[in-house]
Amino acid sequence: MSQPIPSEFNIVFAGGGTTACVVAGRLAAYDPLLKILILEAGQHTLNKPIHVQPYQYPFNQAPTSTTVTFHMGNPSPRLNGRAPIVPSGRCVGGGSCVNFMAYTRAPASDYDDWGVDGWESENLIPLMKKLETYEVQPDRPSHGYNGPIKVSSGGCKMGFADEFIQVGTTYHKRQYADDTNDLETCNTYSPWRKYIDGTTGRRSDAAHHYVYNQAHNPNLQVWDGKRVNRIIFEDKRAVGVEFASDPVSCPDADQSSSIVRASKLVVISAGTFGSPAILERSGIGAEAILKRCGIEQLVNLPGVGENYKDHNLVFVPYLAADEAVTMDALWRGDSILQESLAEWNSSGKSLIAQNGFDSKIKWRPDDEELKAMDPAFQPRWKEFFQDRPDKAVAMFYVFAGYPQPLSSILPPRNYMTARYCTLYPVSVGSVHVDVTEDGKEQMDFTTGFLDNPSDIVPLNFGYKKTRELLRRMASYRGEVAAGHPDFPEGSAAACREASGSVDLNAPDIVYTTEDDEAIDRFHRDRMQTMCHSLGTCAMKPEADQGVVDSRLNVYGVSNLKVADMSISPLIVGTNTYSTALLIGERAAMIIAEELGINCI
Repeated sequence: MSQPIPSEFNIVFAGGGTTACVVAGRLAAYDPLLKILILEAGQHTLNKPIHVQPYQYPFNQAPTSTTVTFHMGNPSPRLNGRAPIVPSGRCVGGGSCVNFMAYTRAPASDYDDWGVDGWESENLIPLMKKLETYEVQPDRPSHGYNGPIKVSSGGCKMGFADEFIQVGTTYHKRQYADDTNDLETCNTYSPWRKYIDGTTGRRSDAAHHYVYNQAHNPNLQVWDGKRVNRIIFEDKRAVGVEFASDPVSCPDADQSSSIVRASKLVVISAGTFGSPAILERSGIGAEAILKRCGIEQLVNLPGVGENYKDHNLVFVPYLAADEAVTMDALWRGDSILQESLAEWNSSGKSLIAQNGFDSKIKWRPDDEELKAMDPAFQPRWKEFFQDRPDKAVAMFYVFAGYPQPLSSILPPRNYMTARYCTLYPVSVGSVHVDVTEDGKEQMDFTTGFLDNPSDIVPLNFGYKKTRELLRRMASYRGEVAAGHPDFPEGSAAACREASGSVDLNAPDIVYTTEDDEAIDRFHRDRMQTMCHSLGTCAMKPEADQGVVDSRLNVYGVSNLKVADMSISPLIVGTNTYSTALLIGERAAMIIAEELGINCI
């Protein structure tokens, strides 16, 4: 898709992430004569190994990466003064080209909870099925079998999956289920499917499967390396977009601004960080925010940039047996890498087509576990979870390898990582534009992580429970002490190497009050984003800090919509790629209806 000259299109997308690719791709397929432009600050991803080879996903989050943007939050006392960092996709295809490819779907009730006309689960389930090809099992009523996005078990199975499930169904006394992504099942151990094409072994992302596959259509254009500054209005009607070459993607390019006009519609699709920033730079937002930045207000919309939410993640490393199969050797570039690449190139199989996690539980505490948890969680349990059996409190899973910061200083051997993330944390943050003293734009980002006292409780319990699960797995060889809480000297919880796993019926580790304090400190020091940011242009009533209506129209102006994870009014209990795709499918349908285009 070459860079053309035209200065006017029918629809212009400000941002080229997951949802933009879905909407633009669907509309182009519905009406190939529609002139569509996607402006994306990041670079093209077409057939680049770092994006299409699944095993390479951790490299997108390396400190030198330009395929994601690292957003630094404000220091928080709840994080022991730490300034958290939250990455987001920064390339054509956005998060779908850099994420961990973990296939999960929210319970159907999450969408009903939104309370938004047209976005009820009964309207969305057909779209969930439309977007996927579920290659795992046939004839599942909630899954689709003819969509652009492929879902499979990956290129090979890893032994940790069976070990984790075996311990979970015995020691942890939970059931097994083949499919916990049927929109209702949880609290069972299950295999973890992936957004990987089971035939080619390639990542299944929105850029390749909605946009790049339409390279034959000259009316669908993607201009990469273009950062959108603001929306151009005439009498509060969006008529175009002002943009410039992105200084990261195009450091040597002319930074002067250009304008491209949109005859029918402008769609902001720059994500949870980018979309509210574009609105605020365009004069749409809270008066105080705009005033401090010297921006003339066009529409008073105080919900812009508010309602920020994310899942809370913790990863804890363990030593694994020498004979275990992990991702570590691939990430180190050992000799197995070339063998695996050769197999992947010929058959689409091998560890190249893996992400390292093959099993999980969407966990709800039983009565005994609830009693063991800090009482600060009880009100949240009773108010939100107790009578909603489809809502999981957290996900527990084991990861075959250790791609995190400590890996550069750890000896080359096999590792496994316990990961646990909370799915419905209460805390809320915000994202706004700001200016430095010398007039340069910056971001005022408050994550809100752990602000609500109930949010840390499942993490503290998650550490203890996942440690018990992993130390019963056959591949367990002890803990990597540097990645665990700093327990007091002489503690029964002290971390150490081990020659093998403990017996399934061995007693659990007993933690003292001092141990519990060490775990709490550890989580405030180490808890991180799940990279599932959402909510900052919420689809809610304007009086309730909403930014867009049920048709995705921005309040107070015309011909301007927002379509990405920023519109989600509530947090969803899933890895958010599935929801970003779904929002894209629904947005494409809405726009097609309004333009009189048949979208069957």
